[in-house]
Amino acid sequence: MENDKEKSTAEFYERLKVELDNSNTWPAEYLYKFIMPSVGDNVDRVEKAFDSMGAVIKTTKSKTGKFTSVSVDVTMNSADEVIAKYKEVSTIEGIVSL
Repeated sequence: MENDKEKSTAEFYERLKVELDNSNTWPAEYLYKFIMPSVGDNVDRVEKAFDSMGAVIKTTKSKTGKFTSVSVDVTMNSADEVIAKYKEVSTIEGIVSL
């Protein structure tokens, strides 16, 4: 079961890389969007992942305050760099990439 998940995740990133390379000329502006539970240091961890990259980060809490959406507008140098950031923040519990 775990191997199936790893395989589908790898296939997803391979397709994403192709799409990113076909639709961008690197370096390019890229907009990341995440939603995560508003607990602990989740938002701080996302902000740290993009620290010193000149990223513009916007956070919005849900009406109930249980969730936070985070938009990160940043210049990336390649599709591989974009994917590496997705993988880096995927370790945050409950984060969803949009």
